[in-house]
Amino acid sequence: MATQEIVEAQPRDGERSKNIARRLRKTGKVPAVVYGAKKDTVPVTVDPRQITRILTSESGHNTIFDLQLGGERSKVMIVDWQYEPIKGTLLHIDLKRIAMDQTLRVKVPVQLNGVPEGVKTQGGILEQVLREVEIECLPGDIPTHLEVDVTSLVFGQVLRVADLPHATGKLKFVTEEQQAVAHITSVKEAPAATAEVTAELAGTPAEPEVIKKGKQETAEEGAEAKPEGKGEGKGEGKK
Repeated sequence: MATQEIVEAQPRDGERSKNIARRLRKTGKVPAVVYGAKKDTVPVTVDPRQITRILTSESGHNTIFDLQLGGERSKVMIVDWQYEPIKGTLLHIDLKRIAMDQTLRVKVPVQLNGVPEGVKTQGGILEQVLREVEIECLPGDIPTHLEVDVTSLVFGQVLRVADLPHATGKLKFVTEEQQAVAHITSVKEAPAATAEVTAELAGTPAEPEVIKKGKQETAEEGAEAKPEGKGEGKGEGKK
């Protein structure tokens, strides 16, 4: 999806080091590279706030915007980016020049709308197997997402990639068209309560069967041993 966003870029030294990148970020810039369209790769710096705004927009990294570098303006897309894992700040961005008259491949999210009949009347649950699909189209025809109504979906039916609405001739699926996107599945039954769970609910600790058996055997052995001991004691006393 093309926007009117213009990102100003400044050329930078191509030397890479953590110290140089850290100094750049302290000035409010982030290192980036621009490549593609059969032109040289150019190291630049850009404003991370603009890049973040683009990444968090509806079209996200599929957004096509203008990159102003010196006296040259190019259509570009964000093809790779890195975040600092703790603070979440941008560390580096890769930008690719885009030719608006040439097709390209991108991944777009799939959005399911509505409550399926299989959920409302059959007691099932909707399971989305595929959340994005890869497509091929001209840059100006990239959709923000593919939206499909699933209200008629019931048990036994499978929504496939080929069923997703799209403009014929403008968009081609790269993802296998017979691949499942969503279907209705049954609600899993809860497992039967175990002795431990039952005992916990009753407020008494469960005793392992092995220990119970051991105690029972010990009691029986003791019961058998006591009469013998008493008999011998009585016999010795009489003597």
